[in-house]
Amino acid sequence: MPKLDRYLLRDFVQSFLATLIVLLTVSLGGVLVDVLGKIADGGLPARLLLSQLGLQLLVYLPLVLPLALMLGLMLAVARLYRDSEMAVLNAVGVGPRRLLRPLLMAVLPVVAMVGLCSLWLGPWAQRTAARMIEQANRSLIVAGLEPGRFTSLSNGGIVYIDGMSEDGRTLQGVFLQREREGRIDVVTARTGSLEFGGENDRYLRLADGHRLEGPLDGGLDFRLMRYAVNEVALPDGADERAKDDPVIAPTLSLFGDGRPAAIAELHGRLAPPLLALGFALLTVPLARSSPRQQRYGRLMLGFLAYLVGLNLMFIGVRMLAEGRLPAPVGLWWLTLPLLALALWLYLRDGRLPRPRRVAA
Repeated sequence: MPKLDRYLLRDFVQSFLATLIVLLTVSLGGVLVDVLGKIADGGLPARLLLSQLGLQLLVYLPLVLPLALMLGLMLAVARLYRDSEMAVLNAVGVGPRRLLRPLLMAVLPVVAMVGLCSLWLGPWAQRTAARMIEQANRSLIVAGLEPGRFTSLSNGGIVYIDGMSEDGRTLQGVFLQREREGRIDVVTARTGSLEFGGENDRYLRLADGHRLEGPLDGGLDFRLMRYAVNEVALPDGADERAKDDPVIAPTLSLFGDGRPAAIAELHGRLAPPLLALGFALLTVPLARSSPRQQRYGRLMLGFLAYLVGLNLMFIGVRMLAEGRLPAPVGLWWLTLPLLALALWLYLRDGRLPRPRRVAA
């Protein structure tokens, strides 16, 4: 590899990695807030925090990597112009077209990674997350109930159990305390089990126990009863995806699926690597500047261009899912013109102007 290619490649990769770290940190904060909100609502067990956080990051990587690649390359190319290195390269006959080889050496692996995440890792992460949530909704062990420990429920109740079966479905020695409408409710049971009443409805079926109910303000209106069976509702579990949901389906299975939602999901997975390649080629024309010109203005222009392209992709996916856009059109109306425009601007940027004839 020529020394110039090694120098430019190292500069491109370092700038891309630095930008990627910043964007991943910001994305991690957004995903963390989303997961913590589900945990606070009681739909997701706290034990699944780290696993769901990692899986959701894999889902968002096809959107974060193209932006990090574009901004990182723009910063690197803008630095070449700012430090007059590009002027020196042009003086020795090295123009923007000569940058194509080191540029593609940095871009193509990232585009391949975007395609891998979009077509395989992202759907796999969605399937794994859905399976873990389904298991959590059907297991008291994953839901956080452990023998010998008080557990707080999201509806304000407190549960204590003495023992539990290996599958997490049967309990022994249950104590439950709740506060409802200014009254305290204490329930004890010899045994209990986890039951399901609907799609996401879960409740404890308690057997052979006592129930004590009374006011919280110090009154004497207490009632004590003994029951054979008592059912106590638990917080609703997280929404479970259908088995035929295109979001969790493998990419190969979407090619033979004629449903509008499946077609929209397929084109939504094919678009990110093409958008990443198109925006990467736009970096050199967009980053062109004079040595004393501020480089962050062009950077904001590139960021806005990426936001417009991403919003158009989301709009196209929604129109495909609703059947308002023909399936053969897909998202090709966005990706192919973007690639053609990026290639034309790159080749035009690397073309030297023709000398002008001056009349004698």
